Amino acid sequence: MTSSIVKTTCPYCGVGCGVDAKLENGNLIAVSGTTDHPANYGKLCVKGSSLHETVDHEGRMLTPMLHGQPTDWDTSLAYVSDKMKAIVAEHGPDAFAFYVSGQILTEDYYVANKLIKGFIGTANIDTNSRLCMASAVVAHKRAFGTDTVPGNYDDLNHADVVILTGSNLAWAHPIVYQRLANAKKQNPSLKVVVIDPRKTASCDIADLHLPLKPGSDAFLFNGLAHHLIAHNKLDDSFLANHCNGLEAIQQTVINQTLQQTAQDCDLTEDQINHFYSLFANNERVVTLFSQGINQSSSGVDKGNAIINCHLLTGKIGKPGAAPFSITGQPNAMGGREVGGLANQLAAHMDFKKPEHIDRVARFWNATNMAKNEGLKAVDMFDAVADGRIKAIWIMATNPVVSMPDADRIKAALQSCDLVIVSDSQAMTDTSQYADVCFPATTWAEKDGTVTNSERFISRQRGYLLPPGDAKHDWQAICEVAKRLGYEEAFNYENSADIFREHAALSGFENDDERDFDISLLSQISNAEYHNLTPIQWPVNTRHPNGRSRFFDDGRFYTADRKANLIAVQPRLPTYTPNSGQVTLNTGRIRDQWHTMTRTGKSARLLEHIASPTVQIHPETARQQAIANNALVKLSDRGISYIARAEITESVRADSLFIPMHWNDMFASHARANSLVRPISDALSGQPEFKHSPVTITPLVAQWQGWLMTNETFTPDSDLEWFRTPLANCTLWELISEQRLPDMAWLRTQFSDMDDWVHLQDTEGRYLSAAGFKNNRLCVVLMSEPELPEMDRNWLKAQIGTEFETKSDRLRLLAGVPADPASQTGRTVCSCYQVGEQTIINAILNGEADSVESLGALLKCGTNCGSCIPELRALTLEHQAKENAA
Repeated sequence: MTSSIVKTTCPYCGVGCGVDAKLENGNLIAVSGTTDHPANYGKLCVKGSSLHETVDHEGRMLTPMLHGQPTDWDTSLAYVSDKMKAIVAEHGPDAFAFYVSGQILTEDYYVANKLIKGFIGTANIDTNSRLCMASAVVAHKRAFGTDTVPGNYDDLNHADVVILTGSNLAWAHPIVYQRLANAKKQNPSLKVVVIDPRKTASCDIADLHLPLKPGSDAFLFNGLAHHLIAHNKLDDSFLANHCNGLEAIQQTVINQTLQQTAQDCDLTEDQINHFYSLFANNERVVTLFSQGINQSSSGVDKGNAIINCHLLTGKIGKPGAAPFSITGQPNAMGGREVGGLANQLAAHMDFKKPEHIDRVARFWNATNMAKNEGLKAVDMFDAVADGRIKAIWIMATNPVVSMPDADRIKAALQSCDLVIVSDSQAMTDTSQYADVCFPATTWAEKDGTVTNSERFISRQRGYLLPPGDAKHDWQAICEVAKRLGYEEAFNYENSADIFREHAALSGFENDDERDFDISLLSQISNAEYHNLTPIQWPVNTRHPNGRSRFFDDGRFYTADRKANLIAVQPRLPTYTPNSGQVTLNTGRIRDQWHTMTRTGKSARLLEHIASPTVQIHPETARQQAIANNALVKLSDRGISYIARAEITESVRADSLFIPMHWNDMFASHARANSLVRPISDALSGQPEFKHSPVTITPLVAQWQGWLMTNETFTPDSDLEWFRTPLANCTLWELISEQRLPDMAWLRTQFSDMDDWVHLQDTEGRYLSAAGFKNNRLCVVLMSEPELPEMDRNWLKAQIGTEFETKSDRLRLLAGVPADPASQTGRTVCSCYQVGEQTIINAILNGEADSVESLGALLKCGTNCGSCIPELRALTLEHQAKENAA
């Protein structure tokens, strides 16, 4: 037996954690955090810890597909290149587009951007990163002159105050959250402020939570600017020497008084004044912002309102002081470096500067350099829908699920002349509308670099052979480029060749004019590239070992080297609910990633939240007569979303929250973004995912039930359903609005069962049944007018087990073990598979009375720590019940 460790990088969020992949005989058997990686120092969240569970070849695309039929690379490449030539010849280069992803590597991004902007001659390349951080990019460029993230994770260890705004860090970026939690443990005087309409898991360590009116963030930060000016809390020297625009800011915020801000944000004056005092009276403040700020029709202004407050007080470029945009995807930053957005050029150059266009064209020897910005994501798919774009190549993303107004995206692709999809998975919501599918490598096979939220460039090393005919994305792009006649410009032998060119371009005619410069890496050998350790850009002669913070010297990247204070006029979201509507907020949950094409393969990751939910305030639930865990339907513009109600005071009465992850592979009506209207920030093009008006109503079902089986099952068209793959079977949650369940239907669905046991009431409203083949349990159905009780972990362990006696078989129909002490309940700690009932029993039995003692007893909360807020809540809740009794 041969074993080895390959150091690589996690493919999930923008934290950029280092991963040690353990191989035995060429197979991945386990993963762990890289102890010396500066992003995570050995820690991994539950998604990262489950990576080895997602690399099997089940569901993989193994060969090119042409019109739904398997083919070979030569045939598919010839078809694509011939169609592209014809379309561009007849309609011009703007008839072609790339829609790529923050999950591809920098080298993939680089060649896609080079091909379309330098040789096809259009800037119609955009990325799903447009959906998560484009507003921060524009805010940075307006304030700093370039897209610079000034701080880093280490600043959390030096801060006096950390502000989380528009970020549920505990669930979206768990390792950074644990870093913050540890910093607070080491320094109890560190204050944490959470600004969020919802009370999220991140509030577990918050000293102050501001549940502001959705979309009112810019009012709050303009009010902070007013407070800083009125109370003489400005850094006069920094402003005089390093900033422009103070007078305009003073005029803009003059009326944003404490009283006015409290009214605008629906907060108390005491809450706001507490926050303002913390910011004003502490020198070291980090404001970490993410999707809740960016995903707005005024996201750029919100970002600049935050940055303004840091510039006014000089809280930037110092340890523990920075405005810090944290990205959503593993390589959103790498995409920004190579110009993967429609309004950017490579190496942080800009279409607005003709000399930049000329410089890139000369470096590439480009034959047809694009001269103007291309279409951003929402506008791009509008152009597909109306026929201006006639060919689109979609790479490593699933826009039929992830884009706003997702049903319109589906219709646009159906009408497009040529749709190319590069993906590792054979069947996604998007690939079924492709004319050509290219099989792509995925995390364990790809080889290149990624850049995380704090500018660390890390190697992602492939250690498994690509399955079937899968190719790296850069290889597929280069093969098409060669067939289009650009062989010389795309004749790369490996990803190191591309990286060296990318690094060289970053330093080309760059005398500290641009922040992004890794030119010192342009001459590295293949071996040095292979062994590259994480390094924080820039990496050049001035900073040969990287640079941890920008602007510590007070020099920005504007024409006069001063930062710009941007006068912001706050405004609320474009759409406000009509009578009977509420505001819908969408976002991530703890254990899932994007559209679940990877995390959905891990049964462990589906155990914490197994099906779509709607968080709803008790008052809203009362008005609509909705009970906890009842089925509800969200509707807007003829589109429906079906899920279960989670009644909680963690959301405001004017808002709902739903997860963004579910798709048509996992649920019949749960594509959250189909409800999101395609309204975008005019400056960044980032859609307003956080504020969509919807109607919520109870869904009245004839019956609801659990179907657990290791057999093939296809739901009837009149059933709503949620599907959860488990380790040894599949769990279906079935809902019927039209008919009652019966054994005739069940026997038809599973016609090869040898025997059945069942119980049914005389009215036919309750049915429990179990089907057996060779005495082994293969099917269990439990259905009632309301969802029946079931211990999923116990019942799934019975699937495939032999049951010979009728009495034993009938006991299965209860859905729970005979001994209540054996029940585990829903999973709380996914890392160690610890259930809620197990935790509650430990508390009630006196075996544990804190998060720490639960960890010592059950191990829950001792790996990634993502479940610690929930463990603490359970401890407090059940201790309070015991004390009350």
